[in-house]
Amino acid sequence: MPEGGLDVVYTWVDDAQPGYLDELRRHARSANDLNPNRTRDNLQLLRYSLRSLARFAPWVGRILIFSARPQVPAWLDLRSGRVEVLHHDAVIPPEELPTFNSFAIVSHLHRLPGLGRRFLYMEDDMLFGAPVRPEDFLDAAGRIRVFARLAYSVAPERRHDREGSPWNASIAQANDLLDRRFGRRRRRVVNHVPLLIDREIWGEMLAAWAEATRCTRASRFRAAGNIAPEFLYPHYLLATERGGEGGALRTYRDSFYFPLENSALLTRLLIAAVRALRPKFLALNDNFGDRPDPEAVRLVARFLEDCYPEPSPFERAP
Repeated sequence: MPEGGLDVVYTWVDDAQPGYLDELRRHARSANDLNPNRTRDNLQLLRYSLRSLARFAPWVGRILIFSARPQVPAWLDLRSGRVEVLHHDAVIPPEELPTFNSFAIVSHLHRLPGLGRRFLYMEDDMLFGAPVRPEDFLDAAGRIRVFARLAYSVAPERRHDREGSPWNASIAQANDLLDRRFGRRRRRVVNHVPLLIDREIWGEMLAAWAEATRCTRASRFRAAGNIAPEFLYPHYLLATERGGEGGALRTYRDSFYFPLENSALLTRLLIAAVRALRPKFLALNDNFGDRPDPEAVRLVARFLEDCYPEPSPFERAP
């Protein structure tokens, strides 16, 4: 690991920013394209993620937020010199913009300037819940750790499903590509956690499936035929023996997936579970849909403020 600490890259957008929803609606072609779960920032999760990082991973180096122009979080203080906002058009070719496809966006992560060979990729809904060390992202043999769960992922035969979830279709597509190169096998679901990316391996992976990468980048929204690099990469690491599973029990012990549902009762139960387990990695995945339940939102907002009350060094003074 680098002496100055691992760099961290976030992907983030906020559909409340002026003009963003208008542009999204101009390009949308289906209900999936308008799914607010992927563009909403009603809980300011990035703010709390940075608070969790400052508290539980103070060893990190540079922090880069990769976003659509001209978006910058209103509360973000860039004067520390450790955090920077880089807009899509600084890296992504103009013919691929605007893009609302997270798969296309993350396919460019290895091209972001100034990063070390290895860096942590974090979606804005990922937080640290306990002290974390760089070694937590490696297995016992020093290989990049894959946080595999017990459940199996979507079969490759579902890659042509254009009526279901684009996420599931992309997982099926990735499994088909992996099967063709490395042989047929069932692959486990990977938990939603920060991803340790090796720039050279990431670029090598995308080059190995150049046509699938091109198709993904050409899609303004998630679509059948796309690949999810964040799923393909861990399994590519395993297939090439540069990654190792830490074991499902360790995955469940260290990481917790918290779906944000329109149920106050379920939200209370999940909050209680997080408080009891104190996982190192916590993901609050937005499943609220078009009409978030106000009580569920209030409970999560209070939970976040209770857990991370101290502003990070990256916030403007009130």
